[in-house]
Amino acid sequence: MIRKIFLGCIVVLCAGVGIAAPTKTDVYIGITSAGKQQLPLLGMPAFTADESSQEAAQEVHEVMRADLLFARYFDVSEDGPAFDPSHVKDSLAAWTKEGKKPSYVLTGTIHYAEPYYTIKIYVYDMSSRSAVFAKAFKGTKNSLRRLAHIASDQIISALLGKRGIADTKIAFANNATRHKEIYVVDYDGHNLQKLTKDNSISILPRWSKDGRIFYTTYKYRNPDIFAIDLRAGKISPIIIKKGLSLIGGVSPDGKALVFTSSGGTNPSIYIYNLETQQKVQITNKTTAVDGSPSYSPDGKYITFVSNRAGNPQIYVMELATGQTRPLTKNFNWSDTPQWSPTGEWIVFSGREGAYHPMDIFLVDLTGTHIKRLTSDAGSNEDPTWSPDGRFIAFTTTRNGRRQLYMMDMDGSAPHLLADVAGDSFTPHWSM
Repeated sequence: MIRKIFLGCIVVLCAGVGIAAPTKTDVYIGITSAGKQQLPLLGMPAFTADESSQEAAQEVHEVMRADLLFARYFDVSEDGPAFDPSHVKDSLAAWTKEGKKPSYVLTGTIHYAEPYYTIKIYVYDMSSRSAVFAKAFKGTKNSLRRLAHIASDQIISALLGKRGIADTKIAFANNATRHKEIYVVDYDGHNLQKLTKDNSISILPRWSKDGRIFYTTYKYRNPDIFAIDLRAGKISPIIIKKGLSLIGGVSPDGKALVFTSSGGTNPSIYIYNLETQQKVQITNKTTAVDGSPSYSPDGKYITFVSNRAGNPQIYVMELATGQTRPLTKNFNWSDTPQWSPTGEWIVFSGREGAYHPMDIFLVDLTGTHIKRLTSDAGSNEDPTWSPDGRFIAFTTTRNGRRQLYMMDMDGSAPHLLADVAGDSFTPHWSM
């Protein structure tokens, strides 16, 4: 039981070769994308560029188009006249004369002066024929995809006041090297990077709001907690002690970790203050196993798994009072709960019967509404929310090996996130 709740820390590593290829850019239509409302049309003509920037212009255009299509806030159309940045009024007028009438037109120009590309992005409101977004981005060839993602998110924020996810990443564990190491990949399956070389079992990456990734590793032959500082390019130990230390989550303010430790009679949940380096035990059931903790968006609660009433179920604790209540009662197994960024739902993996596969479910904060998100498609585990609360990434064996998938938060539009060799485990979306 302990092994299952704690996400298979004692695992026989599977062999694998190779690493990854990004998934094919596509559009995935889910029932939450548009509902019955018609999306505003966004015209997106090809970007203009000098002779040395043609390929760069095409790449930035394709990435932004894919970002905006995936977000499903706009109906993106390239079917329209070319845009001449030296004749803006005439170019905008031409877009109103052909077929659909766009609400917005997005244009871009790219210029290269070694070693930097300068990307200028404009969005015009067609009702007023005025620019409602105008920004310049500058970077090298290797940064073009990132700049395109940033531009897409800023457009969504400027036009709609909503959070974009194009510039987010997903960290996960993978055993393609015959060891479990920590990797990170862009939300669209591109730009895979291997972050650790522990040559051991490294699992449970958990993002902090400052961009660090905390994880548990058996690098020193004991499950300890380390931190990956992506900006500084270094990895540092955080909690090293005899016994179990399994990272659960990072507090919203980035000042504390919630984790599982075997310091008591049974594995229990602790809070570790990153500033004072002090830890406090918050569960202490001598006859139960508590694990898989994570914070609520406001940092006032945690959700976790416990077998204190029999089979592992999902619980919620108020940190100020210690008051604890169950959210599930009838599952044969429950695991890996994660609080939605909006605070309305907790996603978890579970099975309803002993011979059922693991699937992904949502439960509300009263425990009275439970929604199944996956079924009849292998074993589905390790769910994690996108920072806007609209998507869920998870692992699944529906194609044989354990792969990274993504779906809408209602379970629609499931698709492969990244085609990574080997088996992937415990993904976590950046904040």
